[in-house]
Amino acid sequence: MNIENRYEFLFLFDCENGNPNGDPDAGNAPRIDPEDMYGLVSDVALKRRVRNYVQIARHNMRPHAIFIEHATNLNRPIAESHLEANGEIPEKGKASKDKVRLAKEWMCKNFYDVRTFGAVMSTGANAGQVRGPVQFSFARSLDKVLPLDISVTRMAVAEDVKGAKDIASYKAWEDAQPEDQLRTMGRKSLIPYGLYAAKGFISANLAQETGFSEADLELLWEALLNMYDHDRSASKGMMSCRGLYIFKHTGTDSDLEQRKKQAMLGCAPAHKLLDLGGIIDIKKREGIETPRKFADYEVTVNKDRLPDGIELIAK
Repeated sequence: MNIENRYEFLFLFDCENGNPNGDPDAGNAPRIDPEDMYGLVSDVALKRRVRNYVQIARHNMRPHAIFIEHATNLNRPIAESHLEANGEIPEKGKASKDKVRLAKEWMCKNFYDVRTFGAVMSTGANAGQVRGPVQFSFARSLDKVLPLDISVTRMAVAEDVKGAKDIASYKAWEDAQPEDQLRTMGRKSLIPYGLYAAKGFISANLAQETGFSEADLELLWEALLNMYDHDRSASKGMMSCRGLYIFKHTGTDSDLEQRKKQAMLGCAPAHKLLDLGGIIDIKKREGIETPRKFADYEVTVNKDRLPDGIELIAK
C-alpha cells in the first residue's frame, strides 16, 4: 500500500574525530561553509548510506535491489528493464513512449532507491526519469567545526622497483635501503566533533507515482537509525544517529475523504515543523563553549507547539 500521508523529518547525527563528508574539491577535507565555518554533509552522502544499508539488510534482492550501486554501469539494469517489460532492448533513442513507461514502472517496482529517491534513467535504452518522494537537504552542524589536517606515518612504502622481475629482487632492494627510506608521511583530515541536523521531506503524491509503500517507509526509518553502524572506517571516526523526529500530517477535517486529502497535501509548512528553536530546540548546556560530545547538548521537544493535524513520532 502506497503511503497516504505527507512527512517531514529532522535527522540528527554526529561525528567524533572523523571526516563526516570529504570535499573532493578541497583535498577531501571536511565540508564547511567558508563564511561561518559550520560543517556540511551533502544530501548525496546521506542517500548513499541509506542505499548501502538497504543493500546489506535486504541482500540487494528485488524488490529492494539498489539501482545506483558502487562501480556498476547503470545502463545494464536499464537495458534489463526493457528486456523484462517489453521483451527486447531498443536501440538508443528508439524506444517508444509506451515502452519507456513500462520500463520505468519495472524499475520502480524492483529498485528501492528508484521508487524512494527517484533516478535519471534516460541514458542507454532509456527508461525515463523518476522524481522520488523522499528528499534530503544538506545537513548542517549546529556549531562551528574545526577542520584539522593531521600528519600520519605509514611504516612501509609502495615503491616501483625498476628491473625487479622476482621476489628476490624486491627483497634485495628493501635490504639496501636505510630504514628511514622505508616509511612515508601522509595526511588525515578530520573534525574533533560536530553535531549535524539534516531535514527531510516525503511527498505522498509522488509516492503514488513510484509505488513508495508503508513498508518502504519503515525501511527508510530503519536505515536512518542504523546506517552509520554499518559504515565504519578509519576516516569516518565515530558517527552515530542521535535522533530522528518525524512529523506526520494526519489532517483535521471530520469528513474522512477531506481528511485524507489534507494528510496528503499537508497541514503546516515544512519550516514551521523543522526550524530549530521551534518544536525541536537544541542548545548547548550551560557552561559549554566548545562541544565535544552529544551530552554537551540538550534537546527539548515542545509538543505543545505542534500545529493541528500534525503527529510527532520520535525514534
